[in-house]
Parts: sequence; C-alpha cells; structure tokens
Amino acid sequence: MNYDIRDINLAPAGQEKIDWVAKWMKVVNGLYKKFKDDDVFTGKRIAICIHLEAKTAYLALTIQRLGAEVWVTSSNPLSTKDDVCAALAKNGVHVFAKHGASQEEYRGFIKAIVDAKPHTVVDDGGDICEFFHKNPEYAVNLKGICEETTSGVDRLKELEKQGKLRYPSIGINDAQSKYLFDNRYGTGQSTWTAITHLTNMSIAGKVVVIVGYGWVGRGVAVRAQGMGAEVIVTEIDPWKGLEARMDGYKVMPIADAAPLGDFFVTATGECMVIRTEHIQNMKDGAFLSNAGHFDFEVDVPGLKKIAKSVEHVRDEIDEYVLKNDHRIYLLARGGIINIAGGLGHPVEILDLSFALQLASMHYVLSATDLEAKFYRVPDEIDEMIVRERLKADGIAIDEDIRYKYR
Repeated sequence: MNYDIRDINLAPAGQEKIDWVAKWMKVVNGLYKKFKDDDVFTGKRIAICIHLEAKTAYLALTIQRLGAEVWVTSSNPLSTKDDVCAALAKNGVHVFAKHGASQEEYRGFIKAIVDAKPHTVVDDGGDICEFFHKNPEYAVNLKGICEETTSGVDRLKELEKQGKLRYPSIGINDAQSKYLFDNRYGTGQSTWTAITHLTNMSIAGKVVVIVGYGWVGRGVAVRAQGMGAEVIVTEIDPWKGLEARMDGYKVMPIADAAPLGDFFVTATGECMVIRTEHIQNMKDGAFLSNAGHFDFEVDVPGLKKIAKSVEHVRDEIDEYVLKNDHRIYLLARGGIINIAGGLGHPVEILDLSFALQLASMHYVLSATDLEAKFYRVPDEIDEMIVRERLKADGIAIDEDIRYKYR
C-alpha cells in the first residue's frame, strides 16, 4: 500500500468523520449489500479523483469492501481534508493528496493513481480523462469513466463532438438523481453554510449576486432568498435569465450588479466571469466566492494586480484593499467555497450521488459491449437510486397505473 499525504498521525480525526457519515449513507450501504456477493468488483483496480473529504472516503472504503483495490486523489487541492486522507491510508487505500498541493504535486498525484492502470475511474472535472487521452498506455485496462460534475461532462461531450473520445464515459451529472439534488440542494445549502461559517455575517437584508442560473445557481439563489437576502441573477442564456426573473429574482448584467452586491457567488463552470472591471466597481466590504468546480471563475490574479495591499484576516478570508480604499474579501482563495471553505454537501445528498457512482461503476465493469462514446446513466439505475432513498426514508408513493386501463 502506497500513499503520499500530509500526516498519517491525523488518521483518528479523519476516521471519526468517516464513521459519522457512514451512519447516514443509507443508499450506498444498501447497494453494498446488493453487490457484495456478485464479485463484479473483486480483483479490480479503481481510481477515484474527486473532492477528498469524508463522504468520498466512505465511497472509496465501500468499493474496497466489495473486493477492489482503490487509488484516490483529490480533484481540487483546496478541498482536500488531510485527516481524511490519513484515515484512508490507515485503511489500506492508496491515497495521494494534500490540502493546498501545488500544481506540480497535483499532476504527480494524478500520475500516481493512473499508474495502477485502473479498470474504471471516478472522475470529477475531467482531469483523469484528459490524462488518459494524452497517455493512452495507462488506459490499457480501462472499461469506462464515470464523470461526476457538469464541467467534466461538458469536456466529455466536446471530445465526442470532435470525434476524439477514446473511452466509454458515463455522465453521472446528467442523471436526475444527481443534478436535481446534488447540484441544487447540496450546493445550495453547503455554499451558504460555508459562507456564514467563514464570515459570521448575516445574509438577511443583504444583496446577493448569483452569477449563473444552472442547477447550482438555482440552489444557491433559493437558499439566499430563504435567508432573507435580495437576490440578483446574472446570465448569458436568455432562457435561464427569463426563468430566474419568473422565479422572482432581479436579472441584470454583471456590470450593473457589481456596485449593488454584498455577496457574490459564481456558479458557471466558466473562466473569469467576475473580472477586474467588475471588482473595481464593487462596494466597500463586498465578499467574493465561487461555487463552481474550478477556481478560475473569479479573476484572482487580476484582483491581486489591482490591489494596493493584501492581508489574510480570518480563516479562508483574504482582504484586498483597492486603490479607492474599498475592501474586497475573497473567500477560500477563489476555490470551490462549499468544500474549500466548509464540509461539502450534506451527507444525504452525496449518498445519492455516490450511490449513482457505485451503481454506474458496477454497470461499466459488468458490461461487455460499451463503445467509446458518451452515455447517460441508464434510466433503470437512475430510478433505482431515488426509489432506494425513498424506501430508506420510509416514504411510499403511488403506483403508476397510467397505462393499466388503456
């Protein structure tokens, strides 16, 4: 067993966190019982590149209990929890991750887990997929990729559109069990949990600017509204802009919203959506945060250039003083706020997403006829996950009899 982590002595604290989430991941636990006797995972090598915290660790340990050998790294160094990494290492998982790792270290960690020549991969953002396309000799055993998030799915679809996709790829994010719950309720709640924890500020009575109105933006917006904020949405998509307006929010360009906002949350997956020309027009004391996967939605390098001073003033808060003496507060260095600045999604939400991952990996490893193209999660798997969750929560719904009497 190999690992490269911050400190193995942190393992007890990490194990405590893993043991806690294990109690509440009812669907993952149910799937373990369903799969444990069919040997699909036995002897397989699985690589996981996803935000590395307690829920991810429990997914890795569940796969290990099903008989696979598991290699893990984090899809974002700023979201890595060092104590959880230590606990994984203590449990015999090959883990290569450190909080705040440099880009060079991060690339080395990616290389370390693909060295296993895995049979399937859980990817989050597409970095493992990109590595395999540039270095196909590491994909000799690869039966398929299971991609977790919007940005990674977009990269897969673009590769397929260009005729360059080499491996069967399952878009976990496109499953209803994922985007309806993880992206909306998970990010919606955990974003504001992180922001309020870091700032100790009230959201009620503030002006909140949400940049992007996809499923993540919808979730962040509705939670802000529920906490008493006045919500402004900025968009480039006319349908989403109109939807936001009809959901009760103000809609305007980011340039017009910049002087009005107290809190800014980006949720687009795109590059530099808040730029220096916007930041220079923000009010004194504005807070900048990013809820998207990558840490380039806010132009942090540009912010550093236009600031006359920078000071770390509180855990995961940096104060940038501009030439007009306005103070701009950047949260979690522009990294994904709900994990880099908090504990990530609620347990029950990631239970759904990681159950989808587990069932999709089982599907990929069992299949014999998958082609090198992009696939949606099969409808029967998507529905099974939600029905299992309803069952675990003791909720019954009506039988569908629409076709019974036709």
